[in-house]
Amino acid sequence: MKDNKTYRIMISGGGTGGHIYPAIAIANAWKEKHPATEILFVGAEGKMEMQKVPEAGYRIEGLPVAGLQRNLSLSNLSFLFKLMKSLNRSKTLLKEFKPDAVVGVGGYASGPLLFMAQRNGIPSLIQEQNSYAGLTNKLLAKRAAKICVAYPHMEKFFPADKIQYTGNPVRKDILFLEGKKEKAFAHFNLDHGRKVVLVLGGSLGARTINQAVLADMEALEQGGYQVLWQSGKFYFNDMQSKVASSGLRHIHVLEFIKEMDLAYAAADMVVSRAGALSVSELSLVGRPVVFIPSPNVAEDHQTKNAMAYVEAGAALVLKDAEAVGKLKSTIDDLLADQVKASQMSENIKKLAKPEAAKEIVEALESIIG
Repeated sequence: MKDNKTYRIMISGGGTGGHIYPAIAIANAWKEKHPATEILFVGAEGKMEMQKVPEAGYRIEGLPVAGLQRNLSLSNLSFLFKLMKSLNRSKTLLKEFKPDAVVGVGGYASGPLLFMAQRNGIPSLIQEQNSYAGLTNKLLAKRAAKICVAYPHMEKFFPADKIQYTGNPVRKDILFLEGKKEKAFAHFNLDHGRKVVLVLGGSLGARTINQAVLADMEALEQGGYQVLWQSGKFYFNDMQSKVASSGLRHIHVLEFIKEMDLAYAAADMVVSRAGALSVSELSLVGRPVVFIPSPNVAEDHQTKNAMAYVEAGAALVLKDAEAVGKLKSTIDDLLADQVKASQMSENIKKLAKPEAAKEIVEALESIIG
């Protein structure tokens, strides 16, 4: 039910699409229910949220905050200076905007803003996307009013009485894939006679996944597959050049796929990193999945995300160190066993939380009172 009350909500965090897109989904769901609301995002200067949030139609302010490196690094010398500057900037933004509540979705910018909001008695909600909680969220949890999580058994990280199991909010268009396959094949210029392998390495790209596709792309095309391949910003030019010089006709490399609903509608199976947003989207999509978790993330949380699905019979895992040279055989084994592939699809759909954004809105309403 919509109402016309004017709320003021601040949403902080970012750094990767796995933080940004859930934040935008929360904002959209809140605005749908409370159209008169004013929403202000707070991100980290120079990070992708400073572009993606305005593209979604929201205002954003940047903080100079940066991450603390876990090894000895010269960049750590400026960490405390940037942190103090970000705390002061957060205090000013809170004073000027006067929010009813603040939402933190993880990432550098959520720490200073939520810390200052909690210190000033402003209700705060944390949205933790991963099965292994991030350090910032763990530190902020004690004074948060609500903590919305995407996995069960998160009481090992957070106070049990504050946890709400909502799942991760995702973009609305992927909830409705029925009837889109023909449009998807036309949009991506795909061949109806070949199975579609969708390869996702995130918006910036995944080096190992790209190398694995390069190593096996001739064998994949000769084996009757076509590959819809999001190579990512950092790798696109190199991947595009190598595909063009190969003469292969069914390896479709793209820097970034904006029409993810069409990509999912076309796919017979998916190869993906195991970031929180990807895992949540793939649960809703219900395609057989091979996860290749990134080993280069805090606390190896992508492996933990993926293994939660493997234990439920909902996905396969290919180790990053083994991906180059084993990608095609893994795809062959999965798609050759249609009974197994169908069971995986059914199992992953059981883990989906399609009402996540709506439930987070309700949790946010409860802390505003």
